[in-house]
Amino acid sequence: MSKSPKMPKKKCCSDKPACKRCPLRMMKEGTLPEGYTVKKRKLVKVDGKGKKSSSKSSKIAA
Repeated sequence: MSKSPKMPKKKCCSDKPACKRCPLRMMKEGTLPEGYTVKKRKLVKVDGKGKKSSSKSSKIAA
């Protein structure tokens, strides 16, 4: 039985020592899934151009 890689938490809880699913720890170790990064201790999905994607940016005022 093979273990699938665990997804990181959505937000870092700042516990000491850092938990196994901490996004900061996973980014430092290089185990963060492709297409994700950490900004302000929160997990952020990145689009293909290196910019973070947001629902706010997709809404354009008419």
